[in-house]
Amino acid sequence: MCIFASAKVHFFIDMSKQRILIVDDEQDLCDILRFNLETAGYEVAVAYTAEEALKLNLISFHLLLLDVMMPGMSGFELATKLKTDSRTASIPIIFLTAKDAEEDTLYGFRIGADDYVAKPFSVREVLARVKAVLGRSSQINNELTYRTLTMNLTSKQLTIDAETIALTKTEFELLALLLTHHGQVFSRQELIKLVWPSDVIVTDRTVDVNIARLRKKLGEYALCIGNKLGYGYYFES
Repeated sequence: MCIFASAKVHFFIDMSKQRILIVDDEQDLCDILRFNLETAGYEVAVAYTAEEALKLNLISFHLLLLDVMMPGMSGFELATKLKTDSRTASIPIIFLTAKDAEEDTLYGFRIGADDYVAKPFSVREVLARVKAVLGRSSQINNELTYRTLTMNLTSKQLTIDAETIALTKTEFELLALLLTHHGQVFSRQELIKLVWPSDVIVTDRTVDVNIARLRKKLGEYALCIGNKLGYGYYFES
């Protein structure tokens, strides 16, 4: 068990490709948005209901595009649920909805929306707003800190007690993911999906080896990377 007391962690991770989740029950609209967002360089997933979205690994996404009026749970209800969960509260949300009355817009911002776009909209407008929201998030959250450990997500540099620690790209992204989602257990398959390129074949053993190498470099913080037997790895206080 890690011997340090809990410390504030800034929740953000800058992976090589920013991931966006579209939650909307209009399949044609989802297809159009997905095509254009992927063309712009984003990695995109789609869920057609809020309930379907909740089954996904939401903490892996950098931005959510939410419709409001959907069968079952509404976009407002989904956003409220995510914003009250510490694991997902920091994920930016843009509402894309036909509910364009002033009270709806104000309510959307009140429950934590980063932007609110009324339907019908132009794809170019959505792309511009997506870029702006993701840009603001990156500027605000470019460091992860835990006591005397600091990760700069812009320079990709780790320092412990003001001393620079050399990490490989994989080691850096593993630590950033675990530290960003403090206390969240990630299975080896989840780590493979989130850290390694999709065109690289990686085994569970590869994950274990990289975690072992990372621990050796962390000194007194090595014990903060825990392993829940049968489940996976996490960063603990």
